Amino acid sequence: MPEPTVAVLAADHADYYDSYSVVGLLAVLGVLFVAVAFGAGRLLRPVVPTPEKLLTYECGVDPVGDGWAHTQVRYYVYAFLYVIFAVDSIFLFPWATVFAAPGYGATTLVEMFIFLGFLAVGLLYAWKKGVLAWT
Repeated sequence: MPEPTVAVLAADHADYYDSYSVVGLLAVLGVLFVAVAFGAGRLLRPVVPTPEKLLTYECGVDPVGDGWAHTQVRYYVYAFLYVIFAVDSIFLFPWATVFAAPGYGATTLVEMFIFLGFLAVGLLYAWKKGVLAWT
């Protein structure tokens, strides 16, 4: 087998660096686009500070009264349960593709039932503790 010449190696390196130069150019253009957009926004927006605009507010409502508000914990529990089942569905899609591959059927089926068993035990525990009761 003949040895590659210096010209062939130089051409390979040029192609290699050309592909990175395209990525670098796109990165520079992206940063430039964001900088121009923020600069144009700063130049074009009206700046008229009034005392009302300088007030502190939360969700469009002026703060009135005490700064302490009680938040129900059950909202966080429902959000946490949603995240658990969203993660469960994220694991189910790749599992379905592997389950369809030849030679993986029984193993992946057992693994998925173990995974779903852990989730079922957690859900049963939450149900027994009364977390899912909306009162």
